[in-house]
Amino acid sequence: MNLAPVTVAEAQEARARLAPVALGTPLLPLNADAGGLEVWLKLENLQPIGSFKVRGAGNALLGAPPSALTGGVYTASAGNMAQGVAFWARRLGLACTALVPDNAPATKLAAIARLGAAAVSLPYAEWWDTLVRHGHPGQHGFFVHPVSDPAVMAGNATIALELAEALPEIDAVLVPYGGGGLSCGIAAVLRALRPEVKVYACEVETAAPLAASLAAGEARTIEHRASFVDGIGGRSVLAEMWPLASTLLAGSLVVSVDEVAAAVRLLAERNRVVAEGAGATPVAAALRGVPGARRVVCVVSGGNIDLTKLAPLLAP
Repeated sequence: MNLAPVTVAEAQEARARLAPVALGTPLLPLNADAGGLEVWLKLENLQPIGSFKVRGAGNALLGAPPSALTGGVYTASAGNMAQGVAFWARRLGLACTALVPDNAPATKLAAIARLGAAAVSLPYAEWWDTLVRHGHPGQHGFFVHPVSDPAVMAGNATIALELAEALPEIDAVLVPYGGGGLSCGIAAVLRALRPEVKVYACEVETAAPLAASLAAGEARTIEHRASFVDGIGGRSVLAEMWPLASTLLAGSLVVSVDEVAAAVRLLAERNRVVAEGAGATPVAAALRGVPGARRVVCVVSGGNIDLTKLAPLLAP
């Protein structure tokens, strides 16, 4: 499967489709010292479903031929894309199924049910195989891939349009890396509009397939270790995403689970922002330092974290 970089025109079309529902989210400064680095927060946790996934899911379904949706829709997601697809399916009157890994967070499963979708739990390896295969045997309906779907990436890239308009000078944008659909979508459009801006993937050390792949010069599979940072960190770089990730992104910034936990606390204490682990990972990376940068934007991708996980993080 060959994927072309998202164009500015595709992102603009997506923004027009999404305008009545998906928010143009706030961009606020981090209220903390970052070692001389000026850090801004792109608050996607404030979207209607608490995640940027409302953008990509919406663009994929609103742009699909109506005849393709008659059998319902499904996706494979640890929670946020499932919520995005379920949110739009409910608005469009479509049946929706979410294939979730067996370690999916309770808060995300509850949200899927609240939005009227059915969740089917799969062993992690089988769930990941659904992303690799772009579908699951025996599952029917229109499949919305959470990562390597051109329409999904165009929806994600609407964030780049907002960043280019909001800040006149940006040195780098830090983006959580799950499968690359968010970071590569943003990077493609910023390369066209603001080629001087570097876009970095941000990963957690317990599951950093992009860093391993960049070091090896080819897509690699790694050992995946589960942590509270559940929204990012797969077993591998998807083969179809490797050409985009390896050419559009400036690199991968890898942080520890403890650094992510500290970033979650900092966001809550200083900015009154609730971020899930994936959403706080760019902030953790910024606090560690970004080479050659003075002003950076951290995409806080979502805020859907179990309260039972959040409470210990706030009072370690």
